[in-house]
Amino acid sequence: MLTEKLQSVVCIIGAGPAGSSTSIFLSKLGIHHIIIDAASFPRNKVCGDGLDMKSIRMLNQIDPNIFQNEILSNPNFTPCNGVRLIHPSGKNRDYVIDRKLAKPHYHPFYVSKRMDFDHFLVKKIDKAYANLLTETKAKSIEKTTEGWKIIAENRNGELEINCKLLVGADGDHSLLLRHLGERKIDRKHYAGSVRQYFKGVGDMHPDNLLEFYFPKKYPFSYFWIFPLPNGEANVGYIMVSKYASEKNYNIRKIFTELITTDPILKQRFANATPTGEVEGWGLPLSSLQRKAYGDGWLLVGDAASVVSPSNGEGIGNAMMSGCIAAEFIAKAIKLDNFEEGTFKNYQRELYRPLKEEIDRYNKYIDKKPEWSNWLINNLIMDNFVTQKLYKKFMQKWMETAYEKRIKVIVD
Repeated sequence: MLTEKLQSVVCIIGAGPAGSSTSIFLSKLGIHHIIIDAASFPRNKVCGDGLDMKSIRMLNQIDPNIFQNEILSNPNFTPCNGVRLIHPSGKNRDYVIDRKLAKPHYHPFYVSKRMDFDHFLVKKIDKAYANLLTETKAKSIEKTTEGWKIIAENRNGELEINCKLLVGADGDHSLLLRHLGERKIDRKHYAGSVRQYFKGVGDMHPDNLLEFYFPKKYPFSYFWIFPLPNGEANVGYIMVSKYASEKNYNIRKIFTELITTDPILKQRFANATPTGEVEGWGLPLSSLQRKAYGDGWLLVGDAASVVSPSNGEGIGNAMMSGCIAAEFIAKAIKLDNFEEGTFKNYQRELYRPLKEEIDRYNKYIDKKPEWSNWLINNLIMDNFVTQKLYKKFMQKWMETAYEKRIKVIVD
């Protein structure tokens, strides 16, 4: 039974990092909207929990004082001062930021459980402009002459939402994607991954380094250990789906095998205790360059396939897509035109920050698989060169993340 009818120019389905960011930036532009999510926050979300410098840049765009005032003192955020690359020989290459060269609140990475991080963002949604409806599941969508009709359900029953512009921010299994007939998996541009929380992993670096291990036996994949508060760690494994399918690999089994039998890793997990189950999820890579706009609709986040193909990071890209989408929505409202042509440059802006990664990935994905991890493992042995390059580029990237706002060109 229909209990309520709502009307808005914009409706966002999904309140994860992509949807919340879209809402936050719409509010900064003074645009009223509805945002719905099936979950109640905080809620669990399977992820690597890593926040790279794109995430940091977007948080600074939300509030330039957010790190000094909120994040540095928040126990749910672990600042990480560099990267550790683990070589199959057992040697480590630690690339640590020189704290003397960085401003006190500048850290290149953070780790935060998605349960905490997504809730942190949801609390930033401005209720003066956003009608946030949690525990509200979108069941169906229908294109109308005026825009869209969404039928949703919450504890009070069914409700109807009518809008001119629909934003699909509900992930890889997006209702809007399914409505468009575009919820398809191209294994060349998709990755499978698993993660499990552990406590007491051995040999963790005091500077909370993000750790990556590229096993020789399994190309186009890597194993990670990301530090969390209270001696906990997010531990996971990712592999390009094309290669996993061709070799008939079971990613969960490989993950368990690496922890229990790999000579490099098993010692570090000998006294570690799991604090959660092994959970898996799929990652739609931005190398697909999915069409993310149309007549009265936009896609953001995983629904738009914006995950970095080089490392599987998606949070910062999702937030960036929300920021970009907000600017195009503002343009459409100003013109009172929600037709496809209004958003023609959205695709360009969405993938422009990812172009180098996409080009690099597409160049190597069809090469001999064995080259991928061999190349990485041999490059990291050149400690002097990689250390020098790391310091040079990291300082530049940190300044960009903390000091430069992203510019969106809508025309």
